[in-house]
Amino acid sequence: MSSIKEVFRVLSDVARVLPVTLAKQPASDDPVSIALVFEATVARQPDSNMIVFEGREITWGNFNELANTLAYALMDRGVKRDDCVAVIMENRIEMLACIIALQKIGAIAGMVNPGLVGAQLAHCINVTKSVKCLAGEEIFSSVMDVRTDLDMEDKDILWVADLRESSAPEPMEDIMAHLAQYPTTNLEDTNTILAGATGFYIFTSGTTGMPKAAKVGQRRLLAAGGAFSKAGVRAKPSDRIYLCLPLFHGTGFICGVNSAIFSGASMFLRRKFSASAFWPEIQKYQCTIFFYVGELCRYLVTQPPCPEEKNNPLTRVFGNGLRPDVWVEFKTRFGIERVCEFYGSSEGNVSFFNAFNKDKTIGFCPGTILLVEYDIEQDEIVLDQNGKYIQVESGKPGLLLAEIDDRYRFDGYTDSAASESKTLRNVLKPGDAWFNTGDLITEVDVGFAMGKPHYQFVDRIGDTFRWRSENVSTNEVGEILNANDQVEIANVYGVDVPAAEGKAGMASLALKPGCIFDPAEFSAYVTANLPAFAQPVFVRIQPDMTTTGTFKLVKGELRKQAFHLDQLGDDTVYVQLPRSSHYELLDQALYESIRDGVAGY
Repeated sequence: MSSIKEVFRVLSDVARVLPVTLAKQPASDDPVSIALVFEATVARQPDSNMIVFEGREITWGNFNELANTLAYALMDRGVKRDDCVAVIMENRIEMLACIIALQKIGAIAGMVNPGLVGAQLAHCINVTKSVKCLAGEEIFSSVMDVRTDLDMEDKDILWVADLRESSAPEPMEDIMAHLAQYPTTNLEDTNTILAGATGFYIFTSGTTGMPKAAKVGQRRLLAAGGAFSKAGVRAKPSDRIYLCLPLFHGTGFICGVNSAIFSGASMFLRRKFSASAFWPEIQKYQCTIFFYVGELCRYLVTQPPCPEEKNNPLTRVFGNGLRPDVWVEFKTRFGIERVCEFYGSSEGNVSFFNAFNKDKTIGFCPGTILLVEYDIEQDEIVLDQNGKYIQVESGKPGLLLAEIDDRYRFDGYTDSAASESKTLRNVLKPGDAWFNTGDLITEVDVGFAMGKPHYQFVDRIGDTFRWRSENVSTNEVGEILNANDQVEIANVYGVDVPAAEGKAGMASLALKPGCIFDPAEFSAYVTANLPAFAQPVFVRIQPDMTTTGTFKLVKGELRKQAFHLDQLGDDTVYVQLPRSSHYELLDQALYESIRDGVAGY
């Protein structure tokens, strides 16, 4: 009997996934966009709940009116189609309204991390050629700190009220205070936005330089929304999505909010994740779907049992980075029926997703991919004696390359040189082009999906690592540390920390001649110039730096030695403990607490 049920389940999965996977994407000149999909959902259910947030509730119809007034207000201030407007605020209703308003205009939302400060923040606003900046009251001081570095006038920085504990400084405008004078009706121009247009810029940490602005086109938003909502979480208007991921990230908006827009499901929106509040809120607001990153799932399974986790309404989860060693416990302890892990990147041209609910896999990829040999120690692709790429054997990790074609386009970055650096050409045949993901994955034997094998994520390569659910560019952090008055050169890399997700940042510093390391000055500099997730956890002081023959900093041995006191020789190491903003000497007692996994990371 169970085998018959399994056959029907698989057939049901295929029936759901196949139409979505094979659906023809719109042509670039088709008049279709995420704004039109949103307006169609509003028309179907204007009086249904759309968002629950901090005691407030708003219907689809009322939210649409708010977004429309914002769109008219922005156009009245000069914003037009294809302009970029930086959006910088925490998760809240007004942030979503700003983003949807820009989509209705056909403008581009520059999704800036509200945790950024200093040079990184100014760079993100300027590199997108933003004509305006929608800056939240809650982070406005950070924008004020860099206003003289911005390529816009002060009046172009629009203050978006939050709790109204302060007011907009002159000459910045409190834009929300002026919305009553504008129409609440849909914009006629929204009907002419084309599928080939750019909807968002989402920032990604690359291996060199400052954050890169990856283009996210309307075609991609439409394809993701359809696939993830229908074949992923199988969302319906009766569902409620628990959404605590930052909306400036792809998983938060492209996956989470997009699934609500396509399905009509409501959202419980939270500024930030809280492990202790999670299950009480799931129960109180009857949330049935949760969008995650793997670190959040690990936090939940390490919490002591609570009454609210029993018989909870949560049945489907969707996200990325759920570790195989956490997967089964998370699923069984909390009674989760469906885990839809996916793999993708803000700038990537393909994605994988676990539409068939297989354990411990990122799923299958409808596009054409290659796994090629990669030398981790030398940090380079391995070529054969004829200079050709070597495909790995089934079951072995390889560097993931994705073919760029008409269906799986690589929209690239605002920086064309950065786009070209991620493109490999003439890989299998003259004239072909492949996107280099920078990630290692491996095929796993859990069956095929429509002729495609399933895969498992292995690791990132090179100079980018993941910490606190964020991608950290070691070169980007290194460039900022190099500007410190004490530092001659900084070598940044990621290291494993027991009982912590991802890799913690570690910086080896060679100091300028005659300098003695001043941890207080360095702490203040790091806090002022780097967001919390990018601040190195460990700082190693070295007399000099080792480089390769091509003057590339050597990191392999440093990664192995990490912060282990018995492997550092005469070098000293400083540590930034959890919830601290200053560096202190790593002594034996602190080291043992970190080694034993009880330091709180």
